[in-house]
This record gives sequence, structure tokens and C-alpha cells, in this order.
Amino acid sequence: MNNNYVMLHDEKRCIGCQACTVACKVVNAIPEGYSRLQVQIRGPENEGKSSHFQFVRVSCQHCEDAPCISACPTGASFRDENGTVQVNEKKCIGCDYCIAACPYHVRYLNPETHVADKCDFCTDSRLSQGLEPACVSVCPTDALHFGRVNQPEVQKWIGQEHIYQYQLDNVGKPAVYRRKEIHLGDNA
Repeated sequence: MNNNYVMLHDEKRCIGCQACTVACKVVNAIPEGYSRLQVQIRGPENEGKSSHFQFVRVSCQHCEDAPCISACPTGASFRDENGTVQVNEKKCIGCDYCIAACPYHVRYLNPETHVADKCDFCTDSRLSQGLEPACVSVCPTDALHFGRVNQPEVQKWIGQEHIYQYQLDNVGKPAVYRRKEIHLGDNA
């Protein structure tokens, strides 16, 4: 089993408060109008069956076979030793190829640096100091967890009922696991 980092988003606990989005923007100096992370509100999907909304994390999925890496002509997009998809600012030429290749549409070209940007699990700003990502540290409902996939507590979380990975066709498995909210009357 690998030792890569994974993000765990508990949609049952998430209240859509956006504290994670704000913390990410502040800690990583994200320009106004841009974001590495969003919590989107979805639902209700079945009219009359459930009136609950679902809060969904939208950020880099750190895919196993990340198309952004293979699309990058300079090698600026790469996977580090922790399994996290990164962008080497010195190699990035701002060509937008990785942005176009991202099936989750979560990359953007930073208007100040002209470098592709996305969630990197706060590798430089927090992980390098032994801290968890900013989004995890501020979540008021404990809806976000972060760790290495081989840690017992992460394995226990992943092994729960209703855990899923939002995976698009022709893309490797994401490093973001989710627990969906199940409502009475839902067939899950």
C-alpha cells in the first residue's frame, strides 16, 4: 500500500460555511476572484423525496493518472514523493495546457504570477512546517480530514459505509475521498 496523502471530505458534516475556502485564499495568497477550493451546494436531486442539500468539495483531486501532468510541455506539472500533484513555478510558462486538460476544471492561471495554480494540500505553506492544510485546520464541523492513505485512522475512515471517490471517465482514481449524506427514504 502506498503512503500518499489523501483528503477526506465528510459531506454529512459539511455545512457549506466556506471557512475552508477563505482559509485557503488567505494562507496561499490567492488573488481576488480566484480559488483553489470551493464548496458547492447541490440538490435537492429528487423533488419530493428529499429536501436536503449536499455540500461538495471542488478542488484538485490529485488523480493517479492526472491529465494535467501529461499535457504539460515543460514538466512544470508533476507528482511529488507524497503523491500530490504540484506545479513547479520556475518551469511553468503559462501555456494553459494543464488548465485545459484538467477534467475537474479546478486549475487557473494566476493573473499576478502567470503560473498555473491549484490546490496543493498547502505543501509549501503548511505541510512543510508539519501542519495540516489550512482548510482542514479551520473546519468548524470536523468535516475535513487529511493524512496518509496507509494510516490506520485514514483506513478506518475510508472503510466506512457510503464512502466514494468522485471519478470521471478516463481519469485515474482521485486522492479525495467523500462520505455522502444519506437521507431517510434514499436507496443507497
